[in-house]
Amino acid sequence: MRRRAGWLAAFLLLASVALLALGAAIGSTGLDSLQAMRRDPVAWQIVWDIRLPRTAGAWVCGALLGLAGAVAQGLFRNPLAEPYLLGSASGASLGTALALLVAGQAATRSLSSDWLIQLGVTGAAFVGAVLAVLLTLTLARGAQHTLRLLLGGVIVGVVLGAAKDLVTLAAPHILEAMQGFTLGSTAFLGWQAVVLMTTVLAGCLLVSALLAPVLDGLTLGEATAASLGLALPALRAALVAVLALCTATAVANTGLIAFVGLAAPHLVRPLVRVTHAGLLLLSAGMGGLLLMASDLLARSLFAPQELPVGVLTALLGGGYLLWLMHRRGGRR
Repeated sequence: MRRRAGWLAAFLLLASVALLALGAAIGSTGLDSLQAMRRDPVAWQIVWDIRLPRTAGAWVCGALLGLAGAVAQGLFRNPLAEPYLLGSASGASLGTALALLVAGQAATRSLSSDWLIQLGVTGAAFVGAVLAVLLTLTLARGAQHTLRLLLGGVIVGVVLGAAKDLVTLAAPHILEAMQGFTLGSTAFLGWQAVVLMTTVLAGCLLVSALLAPVLDGLTLGEATAASLGLALPALRAALVAVLALCTATAVANTGLIAFVGLAAPHLVRPLVRVTHAGLLLLSAGMGGLLLMASDLLARSLFAPQELPVGVLTALLGGGYLLWLMHRRGGRR
């Protein structure tokens, strides 16, 4: 199994590098020649300032969602668990709506060109996502009980989603910007966002690797895990923190992108049977590959028009899960 895991890791790495090079060459007019772009300083600046950070950022964002999905499924012992369970998506949406409301109509129109406004909106989304998770933990009275945590996340998500709708109705000028956030997009990713997301990903991978034995113990049941000497309340809280930080960072930079965190662990499990230490790393790599490939497809399907990558991942991910349910239902 270790050998198969190594082969899968090598494939994910090579495929990601190949797609990164392809992303540097795909523009609004189709596939460009890298050799020709080197002779054109303006074209090369477009590659360096726009295409490369967007493609690399898509991989890092997908890796964050894939890691968050693997942590959520192990923590809740449910293969259908996904990164947005604790209300982080609704909190980020509310934070974005409030930031756009404060910025005003003129600032909203320059959202795509003013990096200060982008930074403020991203920061507000991040704060909203983190506060939503903290509210979920308060409502569930900590992270001791998985069911209470799950129900608390659902309640917080519904309430904050309704609050976001009220803000949007009160300020119709933010509808267009909120639509872009809701659909999910990697179009505004720059090197600053890539560095931030990469730093968070590295830290969360390290912490989740240290906590992987906890997820292995939880697969045997909470009573068994406690009998192994694991301090479940504190360790579960640390896993929730990893899940929240990964999700909040991804959502704050790209908006709501569906099914990547849910599908990535599902694609890894049938290929290799490993403990959670390997599963977390491979799920992150698979999530990065999935979102990078989806972003390239969204950019090239209807060029020069772009399809929001969140819409594409929802279509592909939903289709995959329907096929998976049909196949398992047929076996019964």
